[in-house]
Amino acid sequence: MFYQCHRCKKNWQYPIEKCPECFLELEKLPSKEIKVIGVSKVNIPTIFHQKVPYFVLVLEDENGNKWVQKSIREYRAGDEFKIELTQDEDAVAIWRIKYDILEAIEKIVDLIGGIDINEKLSPIKQGEARDEAKPQRSPKVLILPTLVSPSHPHFAENTTPQFLEATIKYLIEKGVKSENIKVVGQSFDEIPIEASAQKSQLLGVCQNYKILPQDLAKADFIKKDEFEISAEVFNVDLIINLPILKLDSSLGVKGAVENTFKFLKKSSYFSLQRLPRTEEKVKKLQKILPGYLTIAEGNYIQTTSGFISFLGITLASFNPLNLDRVFAEICQTEPLPEWLKGVKIESIPIVGRRVEEVRLKIF
Repeated sequence: MFYQCHRCKKNWQYPIEKCPECFLELEKLPSKEIKVIGVSKVNIPTIFHQKVPYFVLVLEDENGNKWVQKSIREYRAGDEFKIELTQDEDAVAIWRIKYDILEAIEKIVDLIGGIDINEKLSPIKQGEARDEAKPQRSPKVLILPTLVSPSHPHFAENTTPQFLEATIKYLIEKGVKSENIKVVGQSFDEIPIEASAQKSQLLGVCQNYKILPQDLAKADFIKKDEFEISAEVFNVDLIINLPILKLDSSLGVKGAVENTFKFLKKSSYFSLQRLPRTEEKVKKLQKILPGYLTIAEGNYIQTTSGFISFLGITLASFNPLNLDRVFAEICQTEPLPEWLKGVKIESIPIVGRRVEEVRLKIF
């Protein structure tokens, strides 16, 4: 993604608010046709590029904009550079976060087929014409960020305010009204959820967009099989699971699956925690929940020792188990947790960037 001033036609690869010469807002200039104009083979590993050999490509789009990108696959100058999309709901998309979180979210959701909420709400049957005069109902969206402690964003304990804000902006661009967006969470310890929401700065994001955050513990729950699940998840058109990815000494990884347990009633959650976590139990909960999209934040990763490590990626999938398995593969988590051992990395369709291109051993 590039950004252009429509008056002086100067381009930037990072989203500055206004043109420094014309003082006008910049317009997005997405790249559509990309060609390889240069290739360098790298054989010396570094901290952030541990697997060799790899290739550094110089790419150019139809507007003459140039940039470099790492690739495991070898290209030749003159080759077309194209990233395949997928409609497979089990696929996991990987993308680098460079300068613009919103651009990364737009790209990663497109990689797994995108979402057209209005189309989903008002499907047209074959041979039926759409009544343009009929008002369309604004879709309702529920966002579940990671919100587990009253800590500042740089500790990477909770979903960052920048990532939540970019997700809200994305939904508004898609036609969702801010008053129809719910940001939810609940506390499973003695710390009030309000304290965590305020110190994490997620509350401020909600207030800026006039979104009223909701404590799921104060809402109704519905009994589904052995679980008690918040009724809120059954009253919306789209659910977005918005976890921040972490490494954990006991669970191996904390991410997409772990965050969805916040949909459970507190007593149901602790009943689940008393039993060994297995792949079957995790899958059972996912089948009971309505379908949802996970957009996982992996820009800065909290390690098992509590330190923060830069990874600079985002992942997306409609299959949370597959997403957590890909994250474990990227971080080379050893040993693999029991609840993920049945998820074979070879069987997961991966789009966007390849695992080898973003892999980083994090301790």
